[in-house]
Amino acid sequence: MAFTLYSLIQTAILCTNAIAVLHEERFLSKFGWGVDHGVGGFGDDPGIKAQILTLIRSVRTVMRVPLIIVNSACIVLLLLFG
Repeated sequence: MAFTLYSLIQTAILCTNAIAVLHEERFLSKFGWGVDHGVGGFGDDPGIKAQILTLIRSVRTVMRVPLIIVNSACIVLLLLFG
């Protein structure tokens, strides 16, 4: 297997898929990363934990439809070109 640009793109897609499927109530709350954890007050600088939770929520919200399209395109390319 060669180290190509396509393999880098495929790695980024797989990592984005992994972030998109994390469920807050089932998985993240077991480690203290649930909805009610890490919430600061108004004017407080958010910590790294709150920023990561915001990133996870944003990826799930924004990337839902584009991930379906990109995953479908990757599957078609793999079927056509092996």
